[in-house]
Amino acid sequence: MRFLFPILLAALLFPAPALADPVNVAFNAAITAFERAGPRLAASEMGVDVTAYGDALTLGRFTSAYWGGEIGLDVAESRQADRDCARFAAYVRIPPQDGRVGLVICPQFSAEGTDALRRLTILHEMVHVVAGPDECRAMAFAARIEHLALGSFTPVERYWQANDCAASAFRLP
Repeated sequence: MRFLFPILLAALLFPAPALADPVNVAFNAAITAFERAGPRLAASEMGVDVTAYGDALTLGRFTSAYWGGEIGLDVAESRQADRDCARFAAYVRIPPQDGRVGLVICPQFSAEGTDALRRLTILHEMVHVVAGPDECRAMAFAARIEHLALGSFTPVERYWQANDCAASAFRLP
């Protein structure tokens, strides 16, 4: 019993760190990937203004030629399984309303063991924020960022097929 007292005392004095917020962790991972990929990106990739994309990802504001001007970004977590959250881990409410685009984080976004998918989801959704609704563009661009930053990208074959992206103008790395 004597050896338990120091353990209990240590637990009280040094509590375990709080679990990291999956949304912030995903944004930080996406930002890190984007920053690593940045030096090898052109000013425009796949019709995505890379500077505007970086501003949206890191600052929550940007100028979008697609949406016609300066746009703000609101990030909100959904606690309910609405129609879109039943299908996606996150989605963007577009077109902009009152000069703002909404990024909705769905409950399944926070499922354990999906760190790479969360990073890819943020990279993907931010393309919609800057460059519009094209699913194939968003996935190809997000996969390119991961590939440039990490040497590989999160597998997206099912998504690619479900959206008939093979017939689009976009390609995976």
